[in-house]
Amino acid sequence: MVNDVEAGDGEGTLLEQPAAADIQLVKVLHALGDPTRLHLLRIYASGRQYDCSSERLGLAHLHKSTVSHHMRIMREAGLTSTRVVGRNRYVQLRRADLDARFPGFLEGLLTSLEGEEIQGVTIP
Repeated sequence: MVNDVEAGDGEGTLLEQPAAADIQLVKVLHALGDPTRLHLLRIYASGRQYDCSSERLGLAHLHKSTVSHHMRIMREAGLTSTRVVGRNRYVQLRRADLDARFPGFLEGLLTSLEGEEIQGVTIP
């Protein structure tokens, strides 16, 4: 089960990420070319902020450093934003930015993932 954890609005520091106008399709596609990152995309698609707990993200079988690597790839591609609050990090999909930059792309991708098994989990 994946649980989201809310960070207060405006709290913390936003990690470096590309501006919405600078998000490149080739980098987004590269980032989504990995099953773990597709799994994370589906989780983040709810629109909520999630902490970086491997267990809560359904990735307990991976080392923390591996999960961090996947999150960094997604952030640097412009898919997600990460806010640091104290020692915690909260990740959220940049849905509005992605929809503005690539209209229909994200919705089409998420629709095509429905019913697919990713990381051993069938996506409803």
